[in-house]
Amino acid sequence: MHCIETISSGGVEVLRLGFARHYNKDRFDLRIVCTNAKGPIKSALEKEGIQVYQVGSFKSPFEIGKYRKVLTVIKEYSPDIIHGAVFEGMCMASICGFLGKVPVIILEETSDPQIRSLKAIWLQRQLAKLADLVIGISPSVTQYLIKKARIPADKVYLLNNAVDNQNFISKGGNFKREDIGLSGSDYILGSVGRVHDHVKKYSDIIKAIKILNYSHIKFLLIGDGPDLVYLKGLALELGIEKQFISLGFKEDTATYYKLMDCFCIPSAQEGFGLVAVEAMFHQLPVIATAVGGLKDVVQNEVTGILVPPSDPQSIANSINFLFNNPESSLNMGKEGYLRALKLYGIGTYTSSLEKLYLTLLTKNVN
Repeated sequence: MHCIETISSGGVEVLRLGFARHYNKDRFDLRIVCTNAKGPIKSALEKEGIQVYQVGSFKSPFEIGKYRKVLTVIKEYSPDIIHGAVFEGMCMASICGFLGKVPVIILEETSDPQIRSLKAIWLQRQLAKLADLVIGISPSVTQYLIKKARIPADKVYLLNNAVDNQNFISKGGNFKREDIGLSGSDYILGSVGRVHDHVKKYSDIIKAIKILNYSHIKFLLIGDGPDLVYLKGLALELGIEKQFISLGFKEDTATYYKLMDCFCIPSAQEGFGLVAVEAMFHQLPVIATAVGGLKDVVQNEVTGILVPPSDPQSIANSINFLFNNPESSLNMGKEGYLRALKLYGIGTYTSSLEKLYLTLLTKNVN
């Protein structure tokens, strides 16, 4: 039984969908408890036969009513394993797993929690005491768990996030640049994600486009969120509104990766960066901020370029380099694809997680 926060369009739920499509259904039975669920990912999970339970949003980690709802599911389902991700999911899995006497309790840190409060870090440490294992989704996250959260190293396990490359890359029809007002001569810098500018600073890309002052360089953004209006206003203010193409949320993002020349993920913080891996699977060079798990995913000057966070000038310099060095850009894309295939495919992730489940279950039941 997986416990997570909202099922919407984020990386955590996308990965659960990938797992749901590829896990061994003869050996495992998966159900998901979340706070709220909506949209195409919820529908896709249900299409895979996954039952989704909603308990409602948490106002604090101490809402007894929410835990009662989770315990009701545990009583009905009798899971052997409970696996919680995101802070709300970790709370549900550890507390309800303990009270419900679930044999195996697993927590998963999915963010880059460098600015997490001391109170929250303390609470995470207490939750971890109830768990058998705490997964970190990147080497940077596992180091946080050991050094800052002070969770014993033998309780921390590295399991890299993954992309459902078997399903994701096969998508995408004959969509053309001209269909969205672009031309073959345009150089397309793309990005995909929820538009929260304090988390993923797409405004830095817009500022970088202004610095470059090349009208044929366009920024294609796939995603929606509360700061999209701000970004459009910023582009208008800087006089580059024709170079900023925002298409909102799209379920089939593979179609749009195929239109891009390079990819940029300008995060202020990032536990992993699934969209960087998606871009690598499409053989795109990746410009990424050197934060959190992105430092582990993107190899500087091998699969892309790492830049300091909140630095539009460095992003501009990187775009300029890739544009003027097409051979280097092509080689980075090829190296990124090979790296993604080796480390971040859904097959590797699913088999590793299944093996982990069985190992812990055998240990705890016997």
